[in-house]
Amino acid sequence: MRNNVRDTKEQHRINERIRVPEVRLVGDNVEQGIYPTREALRIAEEKELDLVEISPTAVPPVCRIIDYQKFLYQQKKKQKEQKAKAVRIVVKEIRFGPQTDDHDYNFKLKHAKSFLEEGAKVKAYVFFKGRSILFKEQGEVLLLRFANDLEDYAKVEQLPVLEGKRMIIMLTPKKQGTPKKEKEQPQGASKKEKEQPAE
Repeated sequence: MRNNVRDTKEQHRINERIRVPEVRLVGDNVEQGIYPTREALRIAEEKELDLVEISPTAVPPVCRIIDYQKFLYQQKKKQKEQKAKAVRIVVKEIRFGPQTDDHDYNFKLKHAKSFLEEGAKVKAYVFFKGRSILFKEQGEVLLLRFANDLEDYAKVEQLPVLEGKRMIIMLTPKKQGTPKKEKEQPQGASKKEKEQPAE
């Protein structure tokens, strides 16, 4: 734990560790501008806060007068939130044989749809045993058909590629929104329109 504390403290220079002649103060609680470092430290002390260097490469360095512990806590909180937002990408695998029948194909297609709806990527591949590698074109056609049947749910991240005995296609889920391929106009409405006599 001590190491962690030391690491966080070394992220920013604070108070007496700021050894430049002058600094630029920013923030809502001070009159912004360039101050001699001693003056900035005095203001921070009066407010019972810390002088924290937030942009060391600026000339002069930019500082804020804040509660450093509170600042560190907020930084950690932000990092946690960012980690939570960076959702782990799950990759689900779906395996085909080069001569998969329609029943098996439809079953796997249904699974792929549910994986994509959950936000997982789908790695679909055709596995070639022994001489079945001769059917690699058939495997490619199968994978492209699979991608086409899933176009409302996924976009192709990687076109079919042969890796050893497997031909692989990668599919990434589309952002969920209004499903495509909806009929723009209800058929009933268009029929009625046709039935209406022209005036």
